[in-house]
Amino acid sequence: MANRKLPKKQNLYFERLMATIATLNLFLVLFDLSYVPWRDFYLRKLPEITKIYDPIKGIEQHRETQNYLNQINLLQAQVSQTGITSPEVKTQLQEISRLSNEMIEGNPFAAAGKSGTLERIKKRMRDRIGNDSAKQSFATFWSQPYLSQKGWIQEITFFNQKISPLIATNYYRQIGENNEFINYFWLIDLPFVCLFGLELLGRVIYIRGSHPGFSWLNAILWRWYDLFLLIPFWCWLRIIPVTIRLDHARLLNLQPINKQIHQVVVANFAEELTEIVVIRVINQIQGSIQKGEITRWLLQNDKLRPYIDLNDINEVEAIAGLLVQTIVDQVLPKIQPELVALLQHNINSAFHQVPIYKNLQSLPGVGQAQTQISEQIATQITTNLYNVLVSAIKDPIGAKLSSQLAHSFTQALGNEIQQKHVLSEIQSLLVDFLEEVKLNYVQRLSQEDIDQIIEQTRQLKSIPNSIVRSRE
Repeated sequence: MANRKLPKKQNLYFERLMATIATLNLFLVLFDLSYVPWRDFYLRKLPEITKIYDPIKGIEQHRETQNYLNQINLLQAQVSQTGITSPEVKTQLQEISRLSNEMIEGNPFAAAGKSGTLERIKKRMRDRIGNDSAKQSFATFWSQPYLSQKGWIQEITFFNQKISPLIATNYYRQIGENNEFINYFWLIDLPFVCLFGLELLGRVIYIRGSHPGFSWLNAILWRWYDLFLLIPFWCWLRIIPVTIRLDHARLLNLQPINKQIHQVVVANFAEELTEIVVIRVINQIQGSIQKGEITRWLLQNDKLRPYIDLNDINEVEAIAGLLVQTIVDQVLPKIQPELVALLQHNINSAFHQVPIYKNLQSLPGVGQAQTQISEQIATQITTNLYNVLVSAIKDPIGAKLSSQLAHSFTQALGNEIQQKHVLSEIQSLLVDFLEEVKLNYVQRLSQEDIDQIIEQTRQLKSIPNSIVRSRE
């Protein structure tokens, strides 16, 4: 649906007028499209409409079936004058019986696509007479003995109520030189098309004036939906501009529907896109592992591959150094009491394991002295260890030795990892692990409630607006 600003108040009345005219035109289009399929309904309930609209669709009475109904009318008039047993009535019954056979054999309903109506007529007549042959049933029905025995009034009432209305629904529709059915609806639709065309022209001129950089094509595409009001075919598509116009004219609120449609589209797109992106990333990681790129990157072996460095800094070493400094300066001082308690507990346990100490423990003051000694030793060890770490970091020589130790450790670890069996096993395990991630977690991710995610996103977007309103 087009995303347009609501019209200004001074233009709102014009928008509503044009939206109302477009709605009226849409109703006429839908009526025209439904007239032929629903003509039987209009003929039964609103016969005056068929008298007016039949000529527009090129529909006229079918001569054969209309002649049949005229003969029935003449028969009823003759019976009312001379009775059912008169020779004149007998002659007319024979003529109607002959016309019945011609109607069954010729099927004048086929041209209008109403062969099913003829089948219903035949079935009702067979059920009435109790004969499996439709021709024989009609011949029996239109005979003096049958009508005299069953009663003229009763049988002609049945025919007028059950058979005659079905026959009356048949029609003949004229065909033009283009081999299409005659349809003069375009004469009714032409004034609307001209009006919408003039309106679109005016809007395009106004849009070009408001946006000097716009070409004629851009200006027309700005009102793309109005083009459906001008095309003479697929007229049912006019529901698109009518709906948009009603929304712009504030006669119909489509925002809830529009919101739901967008949510469904975004949800489906997001689910597919998320799954595709995650699987592609995992596939790329698997490919890098199989090629050995991840291992070379971790080992920082620049001779094995070209590596683009943006800042002349080894990020892995820098991150490791930052973490070590944070642990020494910030973390260890805060957890020193816990470390002292842990070491004191271990020292006490060691004292209790010495046989001589068990004998001395019975002497007065030995237990208290042992506790003090354990606490002093634990505190001293913790303090010395902390000082060593701080000195190693701040002392240039210690820092250099630590760096050499880390480099030697990394190099030794790298050399061992580069052993063929170790490297291949690690790569195989990593690839299998990522494959399990795809099977177990990506599917779960694609099944996650996307609607909930979209709702959370909408709430996040609404937070700044609510803050602005609260400040105002």
